[in-house]
Amino acid sequence: MAAPLWRVCRPLLRIINGSGTLNLGVRHLSSSKNQCCAQSLRTASPWELHGAVCLQRLPVISQDRNPLEEKFMELMHQMELERSLLSDHELRLMEDAARMSRKQEDDYDSDEEEDYGGKEIVTAQDLEDTWEQQLKQFQPALRSNVVDKTDVSSSERCLADSLILLVKKDIGSQKLWLLPQIQWQTGETLRQTADRALASLPGADLKATVLGNAPCGFYKYKYPKDIQKKGNVGAKVFFFKAVLSSHKHLPLEKNSFAWVKKDELQDFLKPEYLKQVNRFIMGL
Repeated sequence: MAAPLWRVCRPLLRIINGSGTLNLGVRHLSSSKNQCCAQSLRTASPWELHGAVCLQRLPVISQDRNPLEEKFMELMHQMELERSLLSDHELRLMEDAARMSRKQEDDYDSDEEEDYGGKEIVTAQDLEDTWEQQLKQFQPALRSNVVDKTDVSSSERCLADSLILLVKKDIGSQKLWLLPQIQWQTGETLRQTADRALASLPGADLKATVLGNAPCGFYKYKYPKDIQKKGNVGAKVFFFKAVLSSHKHLPLEKNSFAWVKKDELQDFLKPEYLKQVNRFIMGL
């Protein structure tokens, strides 16, 4: 059954205003409102943007094995020895021993030595003696440098662990340990800001590989009240990860730089700052 005409026309009558024109539901802003919106966009943000770098020096040597790992290594070595075949050197040792035993027999035929063409025979035992002499002359590198492990200003400490670079910065009247950071400048990307943060470190000639163009972490903190009075509420810090490629071993100021392990960060960083940093730092 067809609906009455008035039920069909009622929705159309609702969107027709008194002047007989269709009201399409478009909100018209006055010129004064437009000016207010444009003025709010032009207003500078009270938060400063910073780019920071989590620079890691990867382990140089392998870590020492614990007692359980030592026992497991011995077990695997014994299993490999029992299941393995004789090597070429071991077969040659058996061949040399058999030839020497034949020489001591009464029916030994000296024509067997004609296969060597009169050359001097170097036995497998002679090779082992030579290798033993070479091994005595070999001096392996030290697993620990002469650098004191408590000297956090040196990147040569704790070679078996991953180290993270910290710098001491003046935040108002306080001196805080932070990851290397610098304020963002107009016209550059945050990745370029992070690169500039490393290049601007005084007295440090560092070459690092930044891992990606996107930040891996974020932290926001407020400035002390004496700085907030100048119009800046605080800073928004965007972290980037980087790996140390090479550097010149220069004496850095002990009170300005620190190379620390992950479990030592709690002795340098504030709890809230450390909470954000631990989210993207891997204990390699």
